Amino acid sequence: MIKAVFCSLAIAVFLVLSCSPLRSSRAKNSSRFDFEAHRGGRGLMPENTIPAMKNAIDLGVTTLEMDVVISKDGKVVVSHDPFFSDVITTTPDGKFLTKQEASEHLLYQINYDSIRKYDVGIKPHPDFPRQKKIAVYKPLLSQLIDSTEAYAKSKNHTIRYNIEVKSNEKFDSIRHPAPQAFAELLMQVLQEKNILDRTTIQSFDVRPLQYLHKTYPAATLSYLVEKASGTFQQQLDKLGFIPNIYSPQYVMLTKEILQQCHAKKMKVIPWTVNTVEEMNMLIEMGVDGIISDYPDLFTLVKLKK
Repeated sequence: MIKAVFCSLAIAVFLVLSCSPLRSSRAKNSSRFDFEAHRGGRGLMPENTIPAMKNAIDLGVTTLEMDVVISKDGKVVVSHDPFFSDVITTTPDGKFLTKQEASEHLLYQINYDSIRKYDVGIKPHPDFPRQKKIAVYKPLLSQLIDSTEAYAKSKNHTIRYNIEVKSNEKFDSIRHPAPQAFAELLMQVLQEKNILDRTTIQSFDVRPLQYLHKTYPAATLSYLVEKASGTFQQQLDKLGFIPNIYSPQYVMLTKEILQQCHAKKMKVIPWTVNTVEEMNMLIEMGVDGIISDYPDLFTLVKLKK
């Protein structure tokens, strides 16, 4: 009797796990729909950090989305801001930065050994109350890749990367190197780590995308756009070529724009979508992926068959 009950319970647990949204939807749809954890899923973990990326892998995402900047000594650092943000930073001596002090802590003017001494995970984030607080630093891209590749392999999971080049023409040689030099430093890491075929390079700045399109035609490129960046055609005219992916601020996406993208063989992956209702709306519209701060919500969406 006890043995029979135990066997029944074991079978029930197996059926629940095998039919869970995380397992069944990913196994069936991962090849066609791209679930991306924005900055590693900053709604849950400190942004752009190795623990965030590992947590996103645990949640079954397709792609780890992140940003990179360049340090004074030419290292590719995973960071959204080109400076130490006052919102998330604790200095090596345990202090918080004012907004003015933060803007003066430019990473492009600091060697990486010094950058690593600052914490970006223990200060509570006012916009993300669910974010777990842990002591953590801004990693090198190479270090993050080594860690996530090993972790994904241990989970029998192949992960993709979506890496944003954080550059702006107004800040060349101040907050970052010129776009060609920036792009080359990034490409060097991706080639050394042998993940270029699983990586998308994205940017709001058309210049690194134009350089990469010409110099590395096999690279997968994504054009980031926001609501104030002109009409769809004006955006493409500014870029000067058809990218692999069109990545708009989700509130600006219309069915008409999506259809135009698909007609031009571009995938459409909007950002940053943080409710299940909005995710379902965009999926119904026909998008090819979603970027979200909350990758745990992906298990709740309804994918089209």
